[in-house]
Amino acid sequence: MPTGVHLRDVRQQLFHAAERVLLREGPNALTSRAVTAEADVAKGVLHRHFADFDAFLAELVLDRIARLTDQAAILQASAGTRTVTANLVDALTELFDPVSVALTSLVFFRDELRTRLRRPGTDGLPFLAEAREMLSAYLTAERAQGRIAADADANSLALSLIGASHLLFAGRQRHTLPDPAELEKLIQTVIADVVQRRLL
Repeated sequence: MPTGVHLRDVRQQLFHAAERVLLREGPNALTSRAVTAEADVAKGVLHRHFADFDAFLAELVLDRIARLTDQAAILQASAGTRTVTANLVDALTELFDPVSVALTSLVFFRDELRTRLRRPGTDGLPFLAEAREMLSAYLTAERAQGRIAADADANSLALSLIGASHLLFAGRQRHTLPDPAELEKLIQTVIADVVQRRLL
């Protein structure tokens, strides 16, 4: 088997194992030993492919961030369709799946991991910063189509939506999701002004 394919398979095997540990036991249980045991590989396998455990965690989060590219494209393509609220409900529900919520907690509490992940010249918590960019681009597209007010601040709206939604999803018991109606109400409250003023 070519080395590149083998490496990619091992990395994904370890990433999936880490996600299962996160879902089952939470961020505090995520150790190199827990990951290799869950992946059913020797303890040294992780350290053969990653410089240290924080390097592994950084790659795990970057893998999750990379998935935002596809989600951002889908969200961008939805501009002008259905309602702004409906599009945002779907986007935020997918964004804050249980693994992403757990990874966000991990990034928040591990200084070294946060430092590794932060892009030069950017502010905000890694992953949530990229999520804000995704929502900001979508809201900018909706503004261009006249579906929200022409003076709407897309960046501020995106920040409000990310912050409020994260609290809504992260504040729940593990393995539970907020009622869609609760998320819809939150979104409508955040964007009410810019949606109403588009008609003025």
